[in-house]
Amino acid sequence: MAVVEGEKIDIGFSGRRCIHSRNCVLGDPRVFVPNAPGQWIHPEAASVEKVVALAEACPSGAITYVRKDGGPQEKPPVVNTVRIRENGPLALHAEIVLGGETFFRATLCRCGASENKPFCDGSHTKAGFTATGEPPLKDPPALEARNGPLTVTPTTNGPLKLEGNVEIVTGTGHTVDRTQRAFLCRCGHSANKPFCDGSHKKVGFVG
Repeated sequence: MAVVEGEKIDIGFSGRRCIHSRNCVLGDPRVFVPNAPGQWIHPEAASVEKVVALAEACPSGAITYVRKDGGPQEKPPVVNTVRIRENGPLALHAEIVLGGETFFRATLCRCGASENKPFCDGSHTKAGFTATGEPPLKDPPALEARNGPLTVTPTTNGPLKLEGNVEIVTGTGHTVDRTQRAFLCRCGHSANKPFCDGSHKKVGFVG
């Protein structure tokens, strides 16, 4: 991860996790300069509060920050969520524990084509991946707790295993499930997306 230091706030950027949602450059092209030949991140070009808002709007978690003005650092959400993007990845917002790291935002591949698994790299577009972001809704009971660590494990050649309090929601925010354990498809072939139905074995998914 690259870090650009500012007087009041440092901005971190992980190219490995970026999905080019362009929330940053559209949010403030003075801070995140599009198509710049050199340095494209400028922490001093806006207020600390604006930089914080821009960073926290990054769905992939590629942009992070460390405040140096005594203000609050980023905190995990009150409700852990997995949002199902139409024809696209799974967007997680939680206290995510994955691969020995803890972070709060991530977009994870569900088409099976990413070359940066478990993270999305935009391959769903090239692959012509089609999957609804509005699967059938359930009416599960409320969880006793809705936050806390969410352990995410990409199982070998199989689904994403989620362990912890989490609400799985449609792209428009309707609840698909509330659970403490789920197996989500990442091969792209399940007939029960976003959930795994074992199709990874039939198609020989590797990842």
